[in-house]
Amino acid sequence: MEIVQNFSSAALTTGILLGCLGVIFLPSIVYAAFLLGAVFFCLAGIYVLLHADFVAAAQVLVYVGAINVLILFAIMLVNPQDAPPRALDSPPLIPGIACIGLLGVLVQMISTTSWLTPPWTPEPNSLPVLGGHLFSDCLLAFEVMSLVLLVALVGAIVLARREPVERSS
Repeated sequence: MEIVQNFSSAALTTGILLGCLGVIFLPSIVYAAFLLGAVFFCLAGIYVLLHADFVAAAQVLVYVGAINVLILFAIMLVNPQDAPPRALDSPPLIPGIACIGLLGVLVQMISTTSWLTPPWTPEPNSLPVLGGHLFSDCLLAFEVMSLVLLVALVGAIVLARREPVERSS
């Protein structure tokens, strides 16, 4: 069973890395958005391997089902075929140096951190506790967030249905 988990973890991690590289380097923004959805699915698979089923379901519902679809709608509304592709004015030397420096800091932090196991172990089925906390202590924040999302949805519908204005010259 452990070999299956190791293989699945390696396959999902490879999918995440290749998808991220595709998002960065593909010239078509539509294909990049689809690859971003694939990265989100692979990340949900990692959550399943870590026995965080609720987090995996939330990942698929929120990021793949909402955020990725929102990105695709924004791409369709902007219509990227109208804009000519821009060429780089200068080589990306400064961002490259910054990324290599941040990678060095990250490697140094990971290598010097003492990775201790936590003194407590969470319950395997803590979903009822999470639901109780969400609908008791955080009820106001939950309702405010639902209203903000409703307003954003109505605004997106109004913007999408707006008729184009013809200008007379």
